[in-house]
Amino acid sequence: MRFSQYHFVDEIKHNLEKMGFKKPTDIQYKCIPNILKGEDLLAIAQTGTGKTAAFAIPVIHILHSKINPKRQTGIRCIVMVPTRELAIQINEVFTTLAKNTRVSSMSVFGGVEQDPQIAKLAKGVDILIATPGRLFDLVSQGHIQLHRAEILILDEADHMLDLGFIKDIRDLIRFLSKKRQTLFFSATIDEKIKDLAYSLVKNPIRIQVSPKDPVSKNVDHSVVFVDMDDKRFFLERMVKENPESKILVFVRTKVRCERVQAAMQRVGIDAVFMHGGKDQKDRLDVLNQFRSGKVKMLIATDVSARGIDIPDVDFVVNYDLPEHPENYVHRVGRTGRGMKKGMAYSFCDEAEQPLLKAIENYIGKQVKVLELTNEGYQEITTLSDAKNLRMEDIIDALSPEPNKRYGVKKAEAQKVDIVK
Repeated sequence: MRFSQYHFVDEIKHNLEKMGFKKPTDIQYKCIPNILKGEDLLAIAQTGTGKTAAFAIPVIHILHSKINPKRQTGIRCIVMVPTRELAIQINEVFTTLAKNTRVSSMSVFGGVEQDPQIAKLAKGVDILIATPGRLFDLVSQGHIQLHRAEILILDEADHMLDLGFIKDIRDLIRFLSKKRQTLFFSATIDEKIKDLAYSLVKNPIRIQVSPKDPVSKNVDHSVVFVDMDDKRFFLERMVKENPESKILVFVRTKVRCERVQAAMQRVGIDAVFMHGGKDQKDRLDVLNQFRSGKVKMLIATDVSARGIDIPDVDFVVNYDLPEHPENYVHRVGRTGRGMKKGMAYSFCDEAEQPLLKAIENYIGKQVKVLELTNEGYQEITTLSDAKNLRMEDIIDALSPEPNKRYGVKKAEAQKVDIVK
């Protein structure tokens, strides 16, 4: 079924056409009819499947059909999200899809002065996208009235639980009408998620889009065994072989963010970093530099980059393996978005092998291993800036044999290209 066949208002159809959206994704196809019927929803789908449009399109249609342009009605829909960047991103989607309709939206979040947000709220808004902390503050101060909100959406609910927002969410619910429609979106499902969901929704329709392989089929992902102190040489090699490619690098901590960026600067590679310790203005500036392609490498932690849709990321590098295996799926899902192909590489130190095993248990299969010859490994680590050697000439083999996965850096099979 094509979007042109849905009974949306013409403005939405026109906006979808301009955005190049012709057919709904699986999660959109399953969610949209139920949302239009006013059903409560518990939707589980992996990153990159089009969850935002799955709720934004029908909500805009519903509100546009109800809003009286001669009368200010107040906030009709609340969207709660875990991070400032995600709030901004989702508001951009609503703004684009709602162009020329009667529906307006804005985002509020912490880390910045609240007065400009309060001034904009005073002018009236239909859809408010907010982080729970700032939303609770503004409600408590009387700047936001929620009694007219008829739709509540919780996006990236699993991540909000991880960040400890459960109390704020429960405190906010008491300000909302009991007759509201509640839409609950999450990338993962466990007992905590179920408990929260079923405490907020009434007889929800459960929709789960979960392919056998949680990693998108558009992403080719592999692991290379590299000593911790040598990872910077491998990252340097990848960047210098792909100077025009966008590379998103994930590390475990704020300190690692800054250290890896400093290591790249020492070898003449321009990179920016983003973590929870940077103020909002700096974080937005970093994202804009990376999105626009002004800077080709972004180094980030999981908390700061989860859920962010950055177009045209060519490579994802797990410089540090994630401590939580589900974050592996979120990380590699930053590339290969939509119909595009993407590449993801993990640098695994010997001490990180238990994390790799946990990832493989989570995704239900082994991650493809790219093995190095001793000579190739030494060429990268000791002569990385002295010779114009391509990594594909150094990687000598791909070993399909499980018993070679945790051995020394050697291989005897056929040559494999890992970076083109």
